[in-house]
Amino acid sequence: MKSKRSSTLWYAFLLAALALPFLPGGIGNTFHGHVLTMILLYASMAQSWNIISGYCGQISFGHAVFFGIGAYGAALAVVTFDSLPWYGVPAGAAAAAIVSVLISAPCFRLKGHYFAIATFATVEIFNRLFMIWDWVGGAIGLDYPILEDGWRNFSWSGTKNGYYLGALALFTLVFGIVRRIESHRMGYYLRAVREGQETAESLGVNSTFVKLSAMALSAALAALCGAFFAQYNYRVDPPMVMSLDMSMKFVLITILGGLGTFWGPLLGAAILIPLQEYTRAYLSHLGSGVDLMIFGLIIIVTMIKQPRGIMGIVHSLRKKPETPAASEEICEDREGER
Repeated sequence: MKSKRSSTLWYAFLLAALALPFLPGGIGNTFHGHVLTMILLYASMAQSWNIISGYCGQISFGHAVFFGIGAYGAALAVVTFDSLPWYGVPAGAAAAAIVSVLISAPCFRLKGHYFAIATFATVEIFNRLFMIWDWVGGAIGLDYPILEDGWRNFSWSGTKNGYYLGALALFTLVFGIVRRIESHRMGYYLRAVREGQETAESLGVNSTFVKLSAMALSAALAALCGAFFAQYNYRVDPPMVMSLDMSMKFVLITILGGLGTFWGPLLGAAILIPLQEYTRAYLSHLGSGVDLMIFGLIIIVTMIKQPRGIMGIVHSLRKKPETPAASEEICEDREGER
């Protein structure tokens, strides 16, 4: 029954999201359309991070590297090779997966906060590398030329419907993969490693292979999100995509929504992104960082009240408290059994 309800909710959400651009005043070229597109993008980003850190328990602060590789993959295809972004997207995803395995193989020898610190250093290394690498534009980055509107170039100037549908397709892909993993053998392996690596290995689980596979998949999906980000912004540079600030967005959105849960990344993005965009639009006169201060307060309150995030609050509200009469009946039944 629980699986059936989850499937119904999943397909209902997708149908509602798909119908939105075709409704009068749905998306168009509105600011609200931009916000909805960003919610879907950042939810996908957070879910890609959730695979390795939420389900597998390996907290990574380096996903901005893979996000940036995907962004540069699409941008290089358009700017440097004068080609279509579609050729650079799979290349960026493959490169991100390979780099993630090369980085993670030695880093997985570390545990706990040592692994997290190593991933922090990875972001800084790649940020400085891309800042001085002339082939990728160095510190200036890569600026897109004016492209013809349409799906061929994945570019639109007069409407956000195309970008929204592209973000929805990416969202469906990332969340669909995670939904499949949850009920697959791989999902049980990931949770087993998260709960206790030594115990999982004693049961025959190859923890090294499981972690490397999860990291490669997580990095490839993060790279796809980076490619969309580059196409949407029409430029890419190291501070924009390969920064600790970007890495923390992966982390905070997921933690706020619920680490290791399916719907958590979407709930976190649905709170953070409107907060970020609307405060920037309507409260900019108060200075920069207002959205971060408000979001920081939300994180603090949520972690104090419910460390499992918004999904923890949802689960606690769904639980029906036992009535005193029901508790007495349970006690009487147990005494009778004795």
